[in-house]
Amino acid sequence: MKIKQAVALRIINLCKERNIAVNALGNISGVNPSTIYSMLNSKSQNPGVVSIQKICDGLEISIREFFDDDIFNNIEQEIM
Repeated sequence: MKIKQAVALRIINLCKERNIAVNALGNISGVNPSTIYSMLNSKSQNPGVVSIQKICDGLEISIREFFDDDIFNNIEQEIM
């Protein structure tokens, strides 16, 4: 799995855990929902760390907690 896919999956899982929609996540984090949707699909190949930080702030978790998930244990190398 590539990092972009892992970030998208982590956002989806956090929304499911908290029973919130992507639009609600946008509202609580101050990130435009269209930005979040682009992070979840193929439009955005490089999810910005500032957007991830805002999402974390909205979810009241640290960036460390965001990336402290098994999803990130087997990330494919991006440089070939």
